Amino acid sequence: MIDDLWYKNGVFYCLSVGAYMDANGDGIGDFQGLLRRLDYLQGLGVTAIWLMPFQPSPCRDDGYDIADYYGVDPRYGTLGDFVGFTHGCQQRGIRVIIDLVVNHTSDTHPWFRAARSSRDSEYRDWYVWADKKPANAGTGMVFPGVQKSTWTHDKVAGAWYFHRFYDFQPDLNTSNPHVQAEILKIMGFWIQLGVSGFRMDAVPFVIATKGAKVRKGVEQYDMLREFREFLQWREGDAIILAEANVLPKTDMEYFGKAGERLQMMFNFQVNQHLFYALASGDAKSLVKPLKATKPRPASAQWGLFLRNHDELDLGRLTKAQRQLVFKKFGPDKSMQLYGRGIRRRLAPMLGGDRRRIELAYSLMYTLPGTPVVRYGDEIGMGDDLDLPERNCARTPMQWSAEPHAGFTESDAPFLPVIDKGPYGFQHVNVAGQRRDPDSMLNWTERIIRMRKEVPEVGWGDFTVIATRDPALLILRYDWRNNSVLFVHNLDEKPREISFSVGLPGKAGKLLVNLLAENHSRAGKDGKHKMLIEAYGYRWFRVGGLDYLLKRSEIDKPGGKAGRAG
Repeated sequence: MIDDLWYKNGVFYCLSVGAYMDANGDGIGDFQGLLRRLDYLQGLGVTAIWLMPFQPSPCRDDGYDIADYYGVDPRYGTLGDFVGFTHGCQQRGIRVIIDLVVNHTSDTHPWFRAARSSRDSEYRDWYVWADKKPANAGTGMVFPGVQKSTWTHDKVAGAWYFHRFYDFQPDLNTSNPHVQAEILKIMGFWIQLGVSGFRMDAVPFVIATKGAKVRKGVEQYDMLREFREFLQWREGDAIILAEANVLPKTDMEYFGKAGERLQMMFNFQVNQHLFYALASGDAKSLVKPLKATKPRPASAQWGLFLRNHDELDLGRLTKAQRQLVFKKFGPDKSMQLYGRGIRRRLAPMLGGDRRRIELAYSLMYTLPGTPVVRYGDEIGMGDDLDLPERNCARTPMQWSAEPHAGFTESDAPFLPVIDKGPYGFQHVNVAGQRRDPDSMLNWTERIIRMRKEVPEVGWGDFTVIATRDPALLILRYDWRNNSVLFVHNLDEKPREISFSVGLPGKAGKLLVNLLAENHSRAGKDGKHKMLIEAYGYRWFRVGGLDYLLKRSEIDKPGGKAGRAG
């Protein structure tokens, strides 16, 4: 069973094919270019690649407006190129998950064109229609300030169609059994071509009822079980990683009480409070969401992230908390988006302060769940706030100091490469950081390697170690008679700390530092005392070599049972 749950101790890496590496020189990344970079990703240590949409699309919403679920956009290559890519991943022990965008299609999709052409079309009921503009058309927009309505009149159809997102993305009627069957068909198609699962977009909207008379959609959770059962029938260890920004009280509805629904969900609750904790220096504010999202089935897992391809959504914070995060990390209106989020990459948000960047990533790698890294963050890429909306953080990968960051030979990349300021490709690129042993890239490689050597984080149960200092977060994980412990200081000032590991007997007397040589032995009072620097972090294995040597005696027939570190 442990081998089947490969995602429990993985490291995911999210990338856009079009932004990663251009092999044919047309200014757009492609699968052949991505294939050339698989050795880089293998060296980085990632265990799974999450691909953003690459299917045929008008690309008015970065590919999330799909026009054909069963193909590859010619800009990125062919289906053969895709299969070559998945085969290359399999050779290197890397799994692939892809975006599953089935809440809506592009308005150029053949289904929608057929649906709008006639009320008698077999596809008419694949979308959501109204004869007159519903009274609630001005509510429920995903992109407030940019999007004015959730209903748009279509002259060809002679009716209004529903769209939770942009008006060129009509919502599918996912309550329709024919649509549900098509979703399974889409999943089955890509599973056959080598993917290990899907990142499902906008899951709460996918499973909610829709219609002109629906004031508040009712979630059809059984759909999630059907999706999982189909995947397990086709490929036993395939997963769904859900984008579901929901409250903790409904988490179990998505996972299923017995783990019969989704395998993974992004932990938006922890993500948003993590940024508040970083802004305020108050680690205690992170403890509540950690405990609130602790209950989950044994087979279920959280996806932990810092930044992704969207804005940093702060909608779950209080108004005062949100304003503090805005003040610290996105003070200018140009840095904010939709009234609820920040559209910046992590490094510029944290002022380029290496200490704070390392602290943030150390937290991501050691909070309960599986870390998900955004492409470019391993080298500390910046953003281009001159680009509209979320495109500012979707610029091409910076490979070298060559023209256009080594991303393309074209003089017209699909988005401008960052070429000015401290985050310009001349200063921030893979080639330069490879040669610097102290670079962000080499630090990330080391931290990923160590993260995979502490499976307790992915598999174990965590305990918050009590401390009176609000700037400190101390977590201990226990799994299979092994324990690891992590200390983080969120303040700009050093801290002298004292704490007990909280384990019985001799266990916890020795803490072995996994990242440096400064180990810790408890005093006579059983407490560890140490000085931790500003924005400092420590990774410890509980126990140590001398204790492990005793394990060989403990495990002999007739030996005393004990805990090994």
